[in-house]
Formats: sequence, structure tokens, C-alpha cells
Amino acid sequence: MSVLKEALKAGWNFDNSYARLPDVFYSRISPDPVKAPSLVIFNDSLASYLGLDGQALRESPQVLAGNSLPQGAEPIAQAYGGHQFGYFTMLGDGRAVLLGEHLTPRGERYDIQLKGSGRTPYSRGGDGRAALGPMLREYIISEAMHGLGIPTTRSLAVVATGEDVYRDRLLPGAVLTRVAASHIRVGTFQYAAKWCSKADLKALADYTLQRHYPEESAMDNKYLRLHRQVIKRQAKLVAQWQLIGFIHGVMNTDNMALSGETIDYGPCAFMDTYHPDTVFSSINLGGRYAYGNQPDIAGWNLARFAETLLPLIDGDREKARELAWEEVNGFSGLFHRYWLEGMHRKLGLSNEEEGDERLIVTLFNLMAKYKADYTNTFLALTYSRFEKESFYNNKDVIDWHLAWKYRARRQSLPENEVAALMRRHNPAVIPRNHRVEAALEAALNGDLHVTHKLLAVLSRPYAHTPEQAPYADPGPQDCAYKTFCGT
Repeated sequence: MSVLKEALKAGWNFDNSYARLPDVFYSRISPDPVKAPSLVIFNDSLASYLGLDGQALRESPQVLAGNSLPQGAEPIAQAYGGHQFGYFTMLGDGRAVLLGEHLTPRGERYDIQLKGSGRTPYSRGGDGRAALGPMLREYIISEAMHGLGIPTTRSLAVVATGEDVYRDRLLPGAVLTRVAASHIRVGTFQYAAKWCSKADLKALADYTLQRHYPEESAMDNKYLRLHRQVIKRQAKLVAQWQLIGFIHGVMNTDNMALSGETIDYGPCAFMDTYHPDTVFSSINLGGRYAYGNQPDIAGWNLARFAETLLPLIDGDREKARELAWEEVNGFSGLFHRYWLEGMHRKLGLSNEEEGDERLIVTLFNLMAKYKADYTNTFLALTYSRFEKESFYNNKDVIDWHLAWKYRARRQSLPENEVAALMRRHNPAVIPRNHRVEAALEAALNGDLHVTHKLLAVLSRPYAHTPEQAPYADPGPQDCAYKTFCGT
């Protein structure tokens, strides 16, 4: 069967609304063909959710590699700017092409993007390609985040290109198919505010409202309401990151999606040993994006978003600034509320008491003092299995544990329901750094078995099955573990 017939059979249903925005926001460009595309990994469950024929897609790696375009696609590279480590610059999709927006049978709209598909006008000297290891890493981590219930872009497939890319050495090339609610970023609005007209900025804001917050489109001062809704989603998202020990690693403004999804899995990782200063990124030398800084950085990014909206919020710039800053100032309280609610659930607490936050903060101080494993500290508490966690053998931790037990007994929730609540909010497994690296090493040697087994375990992190127990082992100390952007 021809590539075209396979693409038709796959069930693509494109409606490319972003390409109907003013053309200052994108460049029309097709993916660069690759030498010998071959499917490495495919997400059958995601394909089914999208209403696509997985078998047809498996049989057409030419489409997933960008060598052929599915019917209805209007490929573009999106323009945006952004603050990278605090400094503003022009950016854009330097190595990604948005094929278009696929409409599911339920009427949901998802961007279908090929990452590593060649140079674009925004490549800034890069080769536009991607290596197989980082693309598989994004596939694993993004699917783990989905399993954990955290809003995220997802990965449909990774295709090997049959070509090498050069980084510090020659590496096998690959293209990732990324699925997202959209790729509209804080940086997209920064680009519009700096280089486009007010009419263009308004068109982008109206489009974002209609796509992600349609209920606000007919309200008074809808642009202030857009700001408010983005703040709310980001506060909830970053709280979820903190509760699970996830470190994004590169929280530039171009990596904050207005949909409220986690986007860009470059130098990210999950924390093993707890410490608020933990970083994994090889380029985060000053610790700007350390675990403990993530909430403040999110607030900083949202302040930059506010600045872009001022011309739309009110004709009087000072009044607009006051209104916007009132919303920005509410972020910290919103984040804290979501985080505190999540911590109550992790500790099996169904109500709030005055001393709860002090109890929680004390626990984290003790975890940092004794270098406790983040995930397993809560897992041991959930099951009262302390023999593997030396953390619980310290006198001040024993005192804390007694205080927690007294606090838990003061609520009306029965003991069995306390444990059930904790099981629902403390995962048995996360993508441990050594497990991810082992999967990547095996995959690069042609063995995908380790990756598939890891993905199966990570797809149900709250199942707490015996098969998951070996994956709870933190492995070697992660103090020297480094991640890279994968460019």
C-alpha cells in the first residue's frame, strides 16, 4: 500500500486554526526528508485516544519522520521569543515543525508536532535535528508524567532517521512526534508584544481564549481573565511538580505553555535524595531552576506574561499594570493552597488544622538533614514499612512520626481510609534516573525490551503492585547525575 493510502487510513483529521493567524506568528515550512526512517517506539494507547489507526501509522514511518505529509496537514514552524535564564532573546521552533491540529472523534484539538525534523528560519545556526537518546527520554518522561496525572505534552512515536547527528560525538538521529493541547507559550506573547502590532497581539490573545478558555471570551475584560486563568493553571501545575519531586530544569518563559501542560523535557529529572537546591541540568550552573526555586520562577514568568497583556487589559497603562499585578501577586497564594492541599493528601489528612504546615515543613527539614529519598519517604509512611528507610531510625524523625500519628487520629477518617488516601497520592514508582538511563542504553544498542517494561510500570504508578517494588529502588546516589538539553 502506498504511503498516501496508509496516511489516509490512519484517520488524520486536521483543522489548522493556528495557521489562520497573522503570518508573523509562523513560517510555512515542510520537514526535511530523512535517509532511512524506521519506527523505534509507538504509543498505541495514545493513538487510540486520538482516534487514529495505530497499525496504519506503524506501517507508515515515512509520515512520522516527515518524509511524507498526511492529508490536511499545513506544516509550519512557530515564532516566539523568551527569557532564557533571565535574558530575553528571539527563539522559535528551531528544529520542530507543527504538522497541524488533529481533531479527535470527541472534538478535542491537539497539535501534532515533529521534533528533530530539520532546520527552520528560527534554527539560530543549529542543524535542526535530534538524537535518538533524548527523544526516547522525552517519550519516557512525558508518558510517566501522564501516568502520574500531571498535565503534559505526550509522545506518539519515535522514528530513527538512519542518519547521524553530531553533538560531542556522532549519535543516531531521530524524530519525535509530540502531541500537545497547543504550543502557545508565554514566549509567544512576548514575541507578539515586542515585534508585532497591537492588532496581532489582540488576534493571538483572542485565539488563545477561544482555544483554551472559551468560557472567558464573552466576559468583561477578557484579557485580564485570560491572565487569571493561566495563573491558576500554572499554580496548580507547579504544585503538582513539587508534590511529586519533579525538576523541570529549564523553566524559560518559552517553556511555559498557556494550556497548563508541562512542555519541553530537556534537562528534567525526578529527585531521588531530597534537597530544595537540587538541580540536574548541566547548564543550570547558578541554580536558577533548582527544585525549591520552581514556584518563584513560575511567578516571575507569569509577571512577564502580564507585561505582554497590558495594552489589551486597559488603555490606561498604569491602571492596566495595577490590575495585572494584582493577579500576579495572587499566584503565590494559589500555588501554596494547591501545594498544601496536595501535602495533606500525601500525609493522609482529610481536614486542616492550624499546626499542619509546621508539621509538613518539619518533615522536609528532616528529609534534607538526613538526605532522605523523596518518594520512598512517603511510601514507607503510607505502608508503615520503615525497615528499608534508615531515615525513620533517627530520634527527631521518630518524634515527628509520633506527632503525625497523633494528628492523623484527630480526624474522623478511619485508619484504613487514611492509608487508601495516601496510596492514591504517593506513587509506588517514578522514572528513577538510573532506570531511565539503563533503558536508553539498551535502546541505543537495539534492545527496546527494557524501555517497554519501564513504560508499563510507569503507566500505573499508583497501582502498588509487587512487580513495581524493584523500580522503587533509588539506585546509586544521584548527586553527580547530569542531564542535557538534547539539542
